[in-house]
Amino acid sequence: MSMIVRRLSRAATAGLVAAAALTAAAHSAEAADTLGSAAAGQGRYFGTAVAASHLGESDYAATLDREFSSVTPENEMKWDATEPSRGSFTFTSADRIVDHAQSQGMDVRGHTLVWHSQLPSWVSPLGAQDLRTAMNAHINGLMGHYKGEIHSWDVVNEAFQDGGSGARRSSPFQDKLGDGFIEEAFRTARAADPAAKLCYNDYNTDGVNAKSNAVYDMVKDFKSRGVPIDCVGFQSHFNSNSPVPSDYRHNLQRFADLGVDVQITELDIEGSGSAQAADYTKVVEACLAVSRCTGMTVWGVTDKYSWRSGGTPLLFDGDYNEKPAYGAVLSALGGSGGPGDPGDPGDPGDGASCTAMYTRTADWSSGYNGQVTITAGAEPISSWTATVTLPAQQSVSSLWNGTPTWSGNVMTVRPSWNGPLAAGASTSFGFTAAKNGSDAAPTVGTCTAS
Repeated sequence: MSMIVRRLSRAATAGLVAAAALTAAAHSAEAADTLGSAAAGQGRYFGTAVAASHLGESDYAATLDREFSSVTPENEMKWDATEPSRGSFTFTSADRIVDHAQSQGMDVRGHTLVWHSQLPSWVSPLGAQDLRTAMNAHINGLMGHYKGEIHSWDVVNEAFQDGGSGARRSSPFQDKLGDGFIEEAFRTARAADPAAKLCYNDYNTDGVNAKSNAVYDMVKDFKSRGVPIDCVGFQSHFNSNSPVPSDYRHNLQRFADLGVDVQITELDIEGSGSAQAADYTKVVEACLAVSRCTGMTVWGVTDKYSWRSGGTPLLFDGDYNEKPAYGAVLSALGGSGGPGDPGDPGDPGDGASCTAMYTRTADWSSGYNGQVTITAGAEPISSWTATVTLPAQQSVSSLWNGTPTWSGNVMTVRPSWNGPLAAGASTSFGFTAAKNGSDAAPTVGTCTAS
């Protein structure tokens, strides 16, 4: 489909897409929450990687359409798939994904423009000047075809090597064009589609380490010189040998503090049961605690099609059943309807009750950390709600182990993973507040149990 015909087609179907989105939103409001609708309630998207070849499978498409608000083509927008011969573009498979997403009112992340892997054979032998021309032509050709239709592009992918050096990875682009190829790719991408968010994407950068420090320094430099970068993607592939790092949230926040959005772009966590669910909860809570974490994408719909299928790393099993990790993610997003979710209907007993007690756990000149301990009464509870009223000048910059909503300076906190409590048992949530000239303590309201 030509670019002009595609845009005419898109304009002609805009009303249908809007109607589909409204219908989906109305359905979500009436039915149990889904990942996409629950994330939207937190101001985030919740997406998945999609393979065009699976869209014809009814369970795959139904799960995709019901649960997710954003899609990333798994392979269909990579260089070997879109420009197998120089100057000859093919978009059939990628168009299928984009068209499907638009019909469901979903956003699309473009993945990826410049990457050392999955290059067609004609790219690597090019000389420096020819390679530069080819790189820019590829960016313009791919982004031009989808101009105005892609939410975020992974402009450059995985340009730093692993290990402790923080050095750039050897690739045709790095070896022949030098460090400047990343900046050039971002500048070309901005001109090609000024409305799209432009991201740098990498793996093993989820915690503070030599590799993430090198990426951080690059982003800081780009922002200081006006290089057009809008976001940084953290792939977040985890397993027992590479667990969710303890400084994951801190790492996301330090990048956000540079003035870029952060996105969790390829999330999958090997494992099963409650341990896997707890790890997924950590990731979701970290994103919710960072205001510029705009969304999360899991790398696939179902375990059976995962690139790590043996590790069963996704939220739906091979039969599209919701796993415990699904319920944990949904609960962490403030939704209900997952298996065993604290929001499921039930009779908690007439005597369900809880108390909330506040303590300040850390203090410094400009801010402090607060902790609210929730304790169940004489009977078990399935969930709880507590309110915290801050002095008017103060503001909360992050919160963990809970899901907040705001009304003025009143913060209402519900559990993320920690709703059910045995009789007399306790849990807690914490937050970081900026004093903004006031050292007064917040007021904790009545704890409500269900």
